[in-house]
Amino acid sequence: MYGCQPCLLNPSPVLEFICSEANKLTNQGIYTARQLYFKTRRFVSKYRLNYECKPSRHYQALYSQAAQQVLGAVHESFESYRKLLAAFKNGEVPPYIPPLGGLKGGLTIVKRAGFLHSAIQNKHSN
Repeated sequence: MYGCQPCLLNPSPVLEFICSEANKLTNQGIYTARQLYFKTRRFVSKYRLNYECKPSRHYQALYSQAAQQVLGAVHESFESYRKLLAAFKNGEVPPYIPPLGGLKGGLTIVKRAGFLHSAIQNKHSN
């Protein structure tokens, strides 16, 4: 089991850019997964989602590990939805689930230890 310690950094334009690109990639991944579901009535695999979003400038703006992690989170949410849909069809879920409010202009957390480590080192070396 691995421990995780949050590291609070001062906001910088680079970190804000990376988090905003991760948020845009999340939105693109959700859109792509939904469109593929509507066309084929099948849920997309995480590998197919990576393949479909790889040419995107939002994907290319991030490290590949970070982009794959973001799209993996999108895949996990669709897997959860698939299980919820199956439970609903079996009558195990009440018919009404209150909707969640959406946020605009958000940032997505990017987990990439090497990048954060180098950002911290660069901050302390100045």
